[in-house]
Amino acid sequence: MIPEHYLKEKQAFIFELDNVIYPEKDYLLQVYYLFSQFMEYGEQLNAADVLHYMQQVFTAEGAEAVFDKTAAKFNIDEKYRVNFEMLLHSVRLPLKLLMFNEVLNSLQSIVLERKQLFLLVSGNPAMQLNKIKQTDWNGLEKYLTVYFTEELDPALNALEFIADKHALKKEDMLMVGKTDFAKEAASNVKVSYLQVDDLFVN
Repeated sequence: MIPEHYLKEKQAFIFELDNVIYPEKDYLLQVYYLFSQFMEYGEQLNAADVLHYMQQVFTAEGAEAVFDKTAAKFNIDEKYRVNFEMLLHSVRLPLKLLMFNEVLNSLQSIVLERKQLFLLVSGNPAMQLNKIKQTDWNGLEKYLTVYFTEELDPALNALEFIADKHALKKEDMLMVGKTDFAKEAASNVKVSYLQVDDLFVN
């Protein structure tokens, strides 16, 4: 839960998306499931084996390595990269993405206090928008203003841009994130920063 003193002191709360609002693996593992099914249908590969291997690579080496390693392991033709990328960017998920419960509670508290709520989203805007649309926001989506770092130049000045656009004082803002980028962006313009993991501490 977001500390009470921040709720009282701050007027605007800016959150990252991946692994802050929800666990990114919940999105990626559904993509891998659908791709493995596609490979079973298209190339008669065993979907369970493909999925298991994709999960192993993701856990050990991260999302960037998944297609290349899986293609090498199962002799998947390079032509299927476009299908994999298409799924990553525009998949219709079988299951909605669920927010971390502590983050949901924090967002609800912020809205109840009538404070402003922003998402500052890094990564491919099309894929990130797809994630946002398929997140179960519990009715909070109408209170969110979303900015994509790839559309701001330089990205590290994103919080300055938000402050100027919404007539906010930097001392009234709090950035909640997990990445080095979020921490640096906050430090860059002297905005308070809270590591999202702190919301999970009792």
